[in-house]
Amino acid sequence: MRDLIILGAGPAGLTAAIYAGRYRMDTLVLEKAAPGGQILLSASIENYPGYPGGIGTAELMEKFRLQAADTGVVFQTAEAGGVSFEDGAVHIETTEGRFSARSLIIACGAAPKRLGVKGEKELTGRGVSYCATCDAPFFRGKDVVVVGGGDKALEEAIFLCEYASSVTVVHRRSELRAAEILQEKARARAGLKFRYNAVLEEIEGKNLVEAVSLKDTSSGEKSSLSCRGVFIFVGIQPNTSFLRNQLQTDESGFIITGRGMETSREGVFACGDCVSKSLYQVVNACGEAAVAADSAHKYLIKPQKSPAFKPEG
Repeated sequence: MRDLIILGAGPAGLTAAIYAGRYRMDTLVLEKAAPGGQILLSASIENYPGYPGGIGTAELMEKFRLQAADTGVVFQTAEAGGVSFEDGAVHIETTEGRFSARSLIIACGAAPKRLGVKGEKELTGRGVSYCATCDAPFFRGKDVVVVGGGDKALEEAIFLCEYASSVTVVHRRSELRAAEILQEKARARAGLKFRYNAVLEEIEGKNLVEAVSLKDTSSGEKSSLSCRGVFIFVGIQPNTSFLRNQLQTDESGFIITGRGMETSREGVFACGDCVSKSLYQVVNACGEAAVAADSAHKYLIKPQKSPAFKPEG
């Protein structure tokens, strides 16, 4: 029986592992893919403190992993399929068997949200993508569309300019939500255009993307825009379906936590992109993870003084 299991090895999971290892808790980190998480879908990160000019995400996450490994935590490649709570312990059913511990930190992250429009599912991998870093080279010299108006959308649009002949950002509002510095960079790029007050209603094409159908949110006027790629960045959805409603979440499935990152179940903590909050960035995911590991440590040494989070109402 281990002291702690950490689900996920993105920035939050790896930070929690660093702190857990330093507390000398017997810790197992479960990750279904390579350590690093969703941040690896971006080539670099420019707003993580300590790296003026930015740093490659793969390089940064490898530094996280090595620092965690140096503390003695154990990593296991496995995907969680279910969680149960028996006899004062938590049990994780995974693709590699069952693992048990006295406490749990959930840092399972989130995945890109889908638009849910006609043609999106059918043409995913045939011109529809959720990762410019992964797929941009396939669109060299072609016209592409980016859907979204936040930081991620503009970061990826700027990156796509290195490959595509034109990039059109489609945003449903009259103003972007991205950081001003990203907006400045985007507006300075040749070949990057904007369609404001527009929503994408359909992705057209037989075997490959050929065009998108747009609707003006002000006038209701519809139009078609020819393109060969559609990159969608309209938010994230938490990877929490395996919990099967065993913890309190918000209406979108993000886990609700208290000040110590405690969840509605005693001995279970959460941090990172799977948590309900106002800002989803690497820097605050790491802060939450440090708090979660500290709370787990306090729970293990004085469990009677570390109750579960009890939401108001």
